[in-house]
Amino acid sequence: MNPNPSSNTPAIAAPPPGDIKHDPKKPFSPSRSRRDRNNLLWGMAFLSPNILGFLAFTLVPLVMSLGLAFSNWDLRLHNMFTDERVKFIGVDHFINLFNDRNFYQYLGNTLFFLLSLPIGIALALLGAVLLSQDLTGGGRRGRGLTTASLLGISVVMVTSVVLLTLTGMFTTALMIVLAGLFGVILVGGSIGGQTVYRTLFYIPNFVSGVATILLWKKLYNPIDGPINSGLEAPLAAVGRTALAMPPWLFPVLSIALFSAALFLLARGVYRLRSQHVDGDIGFAGFILGSILLALPLLLAFLFWAPASWMGSVSIGLLGLLIGFWIFQTASRPVQFKSKTSEGIGGAIMLGILTLAGASILIGLASVARNLPIIAGDTEGLTPPLWLQTPFWAKPAIMLMGLWGAIGSQTMLLYLAALTNVPGELYEAADIDGAKRSQKFWNVTWPQLAPTTFFVFVMGIIGGLQAGFEVARIMTQGGPAGSTTTLAYFIYAEGFETGRLGFSSAVSWTMFILVLSVTLFNWKFGNKYVND
Repeated sequence: MNPNPSSNTPAIAAPPPGDIKHDPKKPFSPSRSRRDRNNLLWGMAFLSPNILGFLAFTLVPLVMSLGLAFSNWDLRLHNMFTDERVKFIGVDHFINLFNDRNFYQYLGNTLFFLLSLPIGIALALLGAVLLSQDLTGGGRRGRGLTTASLLGISVVMVTSVVLLTLTGMFTTALMIVLAGLFGVILVGGSIGGQTVYRTLFYIPNFVSGVATILLWKKLYNPIDGPINSGLEAPLAAVGRTALAMPPWLFPVLSIALFSAALFLLARGVYRLRSQHVDGDIGFAGFILGSILLALPLLLAFLFWAPASWMGSVSIGLLGLLIGFWIFQTASRPVQFKSKTSEGIGGAIMLGILTLAGASILIGLASVARNLPIIAGDTEGLTPPLWLQTPFWAKPAIMLMGLWGAIGSQTMLLYLAALTNVPGELYEAADIDGAKRSQKFWNVTWPQLAPTTFFVFVMGIIGGLQAGFEVARIMTQGGPAGSTTTLAYFIYAEGFETGRLGFSSAVSWTMFILVLSVTLFNWKFGNKYVND
């Protein structure tokens, strides 16, 4: 045996330094370590503008605002002209905040504006469905005008001119411009098809938000605004018609609208119960969804019930009948057991959508009940003052938001989701003889569940943080604080009154609210979508 076998091993030439490969089991070589450090330094150099911007404008102000929330910093007391020092006061700001009545009013305003979210989602989905259709009327796509298109354009334009003439708006220059613009859109869409309509729908997103708000403020002008100018003649005609009608017609119409709202709410409860029986949602989802559905009914009995005893008794009897139906539905045995929190996100979404529709019907019932009284007044039916009255300020802002929701990013998301629905599902539905409405609810809508969940969550987050620009430009938070949201409340406390500490406390309270709602939606709604 050779005592020194290594002496007989031929020598192997070492590879050049550039060909050295790193073995994970061995430590880095000096050259490799130096090269990694150089790459890291170059990467940090390229990322430094973004990192410095994040630190200077996001992280540092965030940490400072957290510290300010527990201090008594007030610009009226702590400035260069006084010697007062900033003191640590603990949670005094949060205690004062929850004892402040204005905070609950502004929180209620913020939540009230969120009621338009499901309607905005529905309008965006409607716009996406319409823009996904072939709008050229047949033939070669996007080429030429068909007979049906020309006939439709002619009917719409003639009808518009007649209506403008009858309502006395033909002499308004802005209304003439709007009518002409509408005609150009119809003609251009008929010639170019989907491309033209999609472009026109999305153009408002390129306009500055401040410019859009200023435009709507002009439209809502109660003296010379185009909206009130267009409503004067139709409202006067409605008032004359209301006075000519028999008095008993309006209570009957009010009860009919209220009954329709009750029926819609009962259908929502029935659907929740059916999903609970089938195991799609748990008991908690059924209860929370039913509570949401009961809110408009409770408000109606408290504020909007007809004053006459006959109307109250009729609504009470209808409520008892609907309650008996719900009781019979709830007595059905559960076929498939599910977890208590199963499907709670979908139940809440169904409750919010039904709540919005029922609230509209109840509002119309209230209008129908009071229509003869208003029409018989000395001034008769007149256009509302919109932004100058607490009653109309919030609906006016919500109408502006609904207009923007039709061609928003939500519409683009739905448009992209509609193109990804498998065509085989529609073919199978056609073979089964499904109608268009059945294909939408059983094929299209389930396929849009992930997009709807994302839009809903982002809408809730944006809605809780929104309201500053509109309140600042249109109403200054008024009248009587009816349009002041939490976002504008933070600005007013911090930059108008100078109470930066209290403003920071409100900011972190809103952050906790947004975080809680987002975690709730993500825990339950995401699970519902995935299931």
